[in-house]
Amino acid sequence: QVQLAESGGGLVQPGGSLRLSCAASRGISTINVMGWYRQVPGNQREFVAQITSASITNYADSVKGRFTISTDNAKNTMYLQMNNLEPEDTAVYYCKAVILGIRYQEIWGQGTLVTVSS
Repeated sequence: QVQLAESGGGLVQPGGSLRLSCAASRGISTINVMGWYRQVPGNQREFVAQITSASITNYADSVKGRFTISTDNAKNTMYLQMNNLEPEDTAVYYCKAVILGIRYQEIWGQGTLVTVSS
């Protein structure tokens, strides 16, 4: 089963940028959908962005125009470029992979913390 590991979180000032990475333990070309979610303690995990194996992307309204999701199949990695960050973007960010086949598989990473503060 594929494993996911996020990296790239940290502390950034409002208006700044960060790039999150989600490294997979094997090739991602056969993963049907990969996505980013985020969670603030005490709140439900919420959708941020996703990309399909056909490179179709979808974003939450709150991040449209500021965040960009992408993949690099050669590096088995998904990215989330986050620009013009706001304090409301502070959360633990998780990556997810969905594999459709004989059985549905949903795999999550361990999360990486993003803090937007001056």
